[in-house]
Amino acid sequence: MHFFQTIFLEEVDKFLAGLDLKTVKKVFYNIDLAEQTNDPKLYKKLQDDIWEFRTSYTGLQIRLLAFWDKTDGKETLVIATHGFIKRTDKIPKNEIERAIKIRKWYFENKQKD
Repeated sequence: MHFFQTIFLEEVDKFLAGLDLKTVKKVFYNIDLAEQTNDPKLYKKLQDDIWEFRTSYTGLQIRLLAFWDKTDGKETLVIATHGFIKRTDKIPKNEIERAIKIRKWYFENKQKD
């Protein structure tokens, strides 16, 4: 059973394309596990509507920021906005602001469909 389904926006695809295959497989594995378990070690809330997928692998702290889309009432989607390698203890504020902007753009453009 899955609690939600994850969709990657183009920025995530570009980010993952820059990582080696084993690292990408670990990221996908953790996302799949998060969808099934809702484990806060793998997927946790940062602030308001922004969440993070967390993967630690070969000394790298890989983060994909995301938000929820429950607008269609049928399935719960998590939209992954972009990814980055975390180099400090805190998530950089500019990364959160970027996710907020992408979320706003997503919902504005979704209404037009």
